[in-house]
Amino acid sequence: MSVHAYVLVQTDVGKAADVTRLVREIEGVVSAENVTGPYDVIALLEAGSIDEAGRLVVAKVQRIEGITRTVTCPVVNL
Repeated sequence: MSVHAYVLVQTDVGKAADVTRLVREIEGVVSAENVTGPYDVIALLEAGSIDEAGRLVVAKVQRIEGITRTVTCPVVNL
């Protein structure tokens, strides 16, 4: 069973397009889109476990230059 999570990303001004392109290149990222509102990018990722998803965000996503903050929202099946 895989885990899905949305990652809400804030970027430095003018960096959203570059961040989105780089996030899309990460293995495990299903999609990444530029959005308007309080966040600049929303990415959907897929991982084998919640721990793996967390490691993906910390080790790969948060290391991208231009990202100032992330919020990870695991998908729950009710």
